[in-house]
Amino acid sequence: MLSFECDYNNGAHPKVLQNIIDNNGAKPTPYGFDKFSERAKERIRQACGLPDAEVFFLTGGTQTNATTIDSMLYQYEGVICRDTGHINVHEAGAVEFTEHKIITLSGTEDGKMSPKVLDKYLDDFMHDGNNAHAVFPGLVYITFPTELGTLYSARELNEIYEVCQHYEIPLYIDGARLGYGLMADGNDITLPYLARHCDVFYIGGTKIGALCGEAVVFTNRRAHKHFFSIQKQHGAVIAKGALIGLQFDALFKAADEGGKEILYYQLSRHAIEMAMRMKEIFRKSGYEFFIDSPTNQQFVIISNEEVERLSQHVEFTHWGQADKYRTICRFVTSWATTDEELDELERLCQK
Repeated sequence: MLSFECDYNNGAHPKVLQNIIDNNGAKPTPYGFDKFSERAKERIRQACGLPDAEVFFLTGGTQTNATTIDSMLYQYEGVICRDTGHINVHEAGAVEFTEHKIITLSGTEDGKMSPKVLDKYLDDFMHDGNNAHAVFPGLVYITFPTELGTLYSARELNEIYEVCQHYEIPLYIDGARLGYGLMADGNDITLPYLARHCDVFYIGGTKIGALCGEAVVFTNRRAHKHFFSIQKQHGAVIAKGALIGLQFDALFKAADEGGKEILYYQLSRHAIEMAMRMKEIFRKSGYEFFIDSPTNQQFVIISNEEVERLSQHVEFTHWGQADKYRTICRFVTSWATTDEELDELERLCQK
């Protein structure tokens, strides 16, 4: 059975596993205060071009979003998000569970936050004489790439950040698939550029070569001085913190060691190359696309009969109905996708 259902159903890249194995008997300091985690944090700072950034390791994306957002908001504040944003549609109310409202904004079909829509909402709110009775917008949340696999341009990100700075509201970027966005064709945002145009973001490891783990990076605004304690409250601190530190240590191994780019970028680029080949397979087979995604998530419109046939051989996500007779299906590549898997998909797609 082929699996293109998601990008986190593989184990970990061999180099990541090897780093854990090589240091299995090291007896590191617990809770992430170990030399491996510190080295990984320093490598992340170097990759971001921010020597003073604060870095924290958590285990998963939903946990990371709920913990980070909660740490940045007062009890009367909410977080602004696109109506299609991940925290709004695929995290089972985790943010609301921390008693912070998600304030949703509409936009275009590409899933991106519009700077103009954001600015109008904030301007209207600030000029509302009754806003003391409302949930105050205390944070803006976007994802890179978006939930639909699309990308912000450097100009668009800058415009969003300028709006946030004007209203003195921090910008948080969900980077669960950050590497796949950075390595996508046509992307003009680098990791240092992204780090300079937000106040906090996270680097996803779970979907890109790690067994588990996300790295939260506070950039232009300091983390809550008791962020570690907030992590503990959320059950987001593991005793064997070195487990995550060792994985990011391997993923962000210095680019000048061996003359190659960091492993995180290599794995991300591979997934994009596989996704573009997959995209061509669907195109040549006559399938229609729901959206033009340059990243590792491809959304294809398939007749219900064809969905039934392919489902006998391939695992993929039924994203929603296109109409009564067709389904929007999501196919996802990862760092571990092989040419042989795509060869088989191509054979199956031949009608």
